[in-house]
Amino acid sequence: MDRFIVCGGARLCGELEVSGAKNSALPILAATLLADEPVTISRLPHLHDVTTMIELLGSLGVEVVIDERMNVQVNGPSITSFRAPYDLVKTMRASFVVLGPMLARYGGCEVSLPGGCAIGPRPVDQHLKGLAALGADIKMQDGYVLAAVNGRLRGARILMDMVTVGGTENLMMAATLAQGTTVIENAAREPEVVDLALLLNKMGAKISGHGADTIVVEGVEHLSGCEYEVMPDRVEAGTYLIAAASTRGKVKLNGIDPMLLDSVLLKLEEAGAELSRGDDWVAIDMHGERPRAVDVRTAPYPGFPTDLQAQFLALNTIAKGTSRVIETIFENRFMHVQEMNRMGADIALEGNTTAIVNGVEALKGAPVMATDLRASASLVIAALVAQGETTIDRIYHIDRGYECIEEKLQQLGAQIRRVSS
Repeated sequence: MDRFIVCGGARLCGELEVSGAKNSALPILAATLLADEPVTISRLPHLHDVTTMIELLGSLGVEVVIDERMNVQVNGPSITSFRAPYDLVKTMRASFVVLGPMLARYGGCEVSLPGGCAIGPRPVDQHLKGLAALGADIKMQDGYVLAAVNGRLRGARILMDMVTVGGTENLMMAATLAQGTTVIENAAREPEVVDLALLLNKMGAKISGHGADTIVVEGVEHLSGCEYEVMPDRVEAGTYLIAAASTRGKVKLNGIDPMLLDSVLLKLEEAGAELSRGDDWVAIDMHGERPRAVDVRTAPYPGFPTDLQAQFLALNTIAKGTSRVIETIFENRFMHVQEMNRMGADIALEGNTTAIVNGVEALKGAPVMATDLRASASLVIAALVAQGETTIDRIYHIDRGYECIEEKLQQLGAQIRRVSS
């Protein structure tokens, strides 16, 4: 099993190119199942989760071709199986979004209940409730969702009980081929939802309202093939900016729209960072100064993203002052706290939703263990600012969401290496 060995103390300095967004790439790959023709996707990040989604498509009989420029062509009509198996879906929650496309395009499917990071309950009831409103017959059997429809799905008004990105994506994809108009209220507003809608519209769908909390989908008879480039990964970009701030560094990120990071950039400015921006780049300079402690409360977009909570908590561990970090999205997303305290952090939990962080001048290197994807990134940041050497085990979590993270950090001057057991 691979692990990272990090020698802390170096300030991160330099430039990086931001990869394609994992949280956009996965539903976009699922959406190719809707098309009557091949769809070519570019800027897919080279991640374990993307590989898993491609394997899932392959298990359905879908032809996937990768060219010399790493563009991926997916031929959805080549599907031969309508069962998404447990051994693939259990490893990655996002794979559950094949349910809506397969149901809408082929009239039925069997999809295993999902797995993924153990960061608290993430029920799929909103997905199933919405599909039932569209006319699907939904049954549960032996850990699988069995969905079927007689003819085409029918447009409906769907009011989501809670904001859910995956649920919004699943229902939006299913509604593209439904008969009539579908209105999804209390929809997720995340940029990745917008990216998926832009792809679907390029394929011939009629979607409006994406980026707002009410999405309207006018069903069409069929969707066509197209070429599409995945948006940049705002979580990856935010992670490197937070790492730069934590190490008192100076970093420029290219290939990212700063508007995608508004809530994060505001918090970094509160922490004392000097930020500069362009149409497709953002730069941070701490001028060698220690960051200031900043309160953070996660919220659905455009609020502060839950996927950057752990990373900002790592910054607060060595910041000047005391901060409060409140997690409102997932119930069990502070598993990194115990590991950071092993490194000398002073963090106290109030229940499972609030962390009180008293900043210390320095952390100490220690052996730690990653528990989920974003916790892994936070431990890397903590290791970068710690005195001495830190060993991070179970880094297979981080390979699910960060493309060549050790190589990118090395480009910025970090002393980090991957070691195989």
